[in-house]
Amino acid sequence: MTTLRVLGLSGSLRKASLNTALLRAAVDLAPAGMTLELFDLGALPLFNEDLVESPGAWPEPVAALRTAIASADALLLVSPEYNHSIPAVTKNAIDWASRPPASPLGGKPAAILGASPGGFGTVRMQPHLRQVLTAVNMLTLGRPEVLVSNAKAKFDASGALVDEPTREAVRALLVALAEWTARVSPKS
Repeated sequence: MTTLRVLGLSGSLRKASLNTALLRAAVDLAPAGMTLELFDLGALPLFNEDLVESPGAWPEPVAALRTAIASADALLLVSPEYNHSIPAVTKNAIDWASRPPASPLGGKPAAILGASPGGFGTVRMQPHLRQVLTAVNMLTLGRPEVLVSNAKAKFDASGALVDEPTREAVRALLVALAEWTARVSPKS
């Protein structure tokens, strides 16, 4: 059996980020046959198209991100909602990865989830992120949607996800991502 390699990206740079904690929980909740590797977006510079025009001149963190995306079978984007939309760090990573030549995002399966201390989860961010992922030709899983609201109560003091219904929702999303990836991007 071939292992499904998923790259996880957190759209938060906070040290005690609920979304990064949710991503770490996903590592432990991944189904058999799936590995989930995390990539830290904190070192990425702000997108600057002047740096794209020189072939081979990607900043090192950008080259590392593009390589990690290219070598993954699918992406898991875990992101907060800022001002009813996508955080800059998430959009910045997509902007860097989407540039030619040979964007590693095109045709790549992806799933989205997010956590918020408020009562709406990431209900407004997720459709915006789906729209951006569609624009860069990613194949985004439609369901299940995982919108973790009141997230502070679902993690313990060490950042472990302790809420069992949320753990089950994350498990279900990862199983669906594995099935989706097999369907839309079968390995030859």
